[in-house]
Amino acid sequence: MAPVKREKINGVSFVASREAINNEHVKPVLNVNANFAAIMPFGFIRDLEHPEIVYNTERQWFGETSLGAKQYIEELRYSGVKIMIKPQIWVWRGEFTGLIEMKDEASWKQLEDAYTKFILEYALLAAETKADIFCIGTELERFVDNRPAYWFSLIKEIKKVYKGMLTYAANWNEYHKTPFWKELNYIGVDAYFPVSSSKKPTVEECLIGWEKHKQEIKEVHDKFNKPILFTEYGYRSVDFSGKEPWKSDRSMNQVNLDAQTNTTQALFETFWREDWFAGGFIWKWFHKHDKVGGLTNHQFTPQNKPVEALIKKQYSLY
Repeated sequence: MAPVKREKINGVSFVASREAINNEHVKPVLNVNANFAAIMPFGFIRDLEHPEIVYNTERQWFGETSLGAKQYIEELRYSGVKIMIKPQIWVWRGEFTGLIEMKDEASWKQLEDAYTKFILEYALLAAETKADIFCIGTELERFVDNRPAYWFSLIKEIKKVYKGMLTYAANWNEYHKTPFWKELNYIGVDAYFPVSSSKKPTVEECLIGWEKHKQEIKEVHDKFNKPILFTEYGYRSVDFSGKEPWKSDRSMNQVNLDAQTNTTQALFETFWREDWFAGGFIWKWFHKHDKVGGLTNHQFTPQNKPVEALIKKQYSLY
């Protein structure tokens, strides 16, 4: 007998752009056998201590707004692609969202009010569009650490308007202490774990590098009995891609396509066959497939690189 095919979330992180999308932009998603797309509208914060969130403005790109997110969802859905809505915060100059931290109680309250308004806007969109998964936040470690009671109350408010599956995208070094997993459906992890310090990591090195991380991830799964979802995963096509995979530093510019392929293959071999692993969203996928990536590109996108064929094959298996 042939083995039973266990369906995974075979996702792409679909990057917001200036314009609407159409079927031509969806075809490459289908071509890699993806069955899910993360749609990522954005809110903006001036600095790490600033409590105001600016979103849905005319200055933003179309895909970053509620209206644009809805158009993307409808176009992808028309072709049978399922949806995770994953609203994100961008701090000016690209500072890390995990470091957002207010200096006083009044500012914390202001941030909470702003974040509630921001996230409920997209929870309502998730309800309206019947999105399959809603992600309540991305890499907000200090916000969660400092204000756990707020997050529990926020989840209650979200559940009043959206009845589908919930997750939170915890950073790879944050997920083990996130306090509210029992209230959600998936334990979400942005999976930028260090797995190899080699210039060109081999699959074997990365498999060994994953062993400790995998055990710890499985322990969190066992504790809460919730499936693990890689809300983001992926590697740059650059030297040392497995050393600090979260880095988007432009000074790292030595193209290494094998490094990207090998690290990705090791991740697939480590997780995709596990029943407790739900799947993941490759970081990141641009709508104009023929204009991005390629053999001279050193960024995260797998498009028009050898790793794209690997993803297509993997996504066909589960």
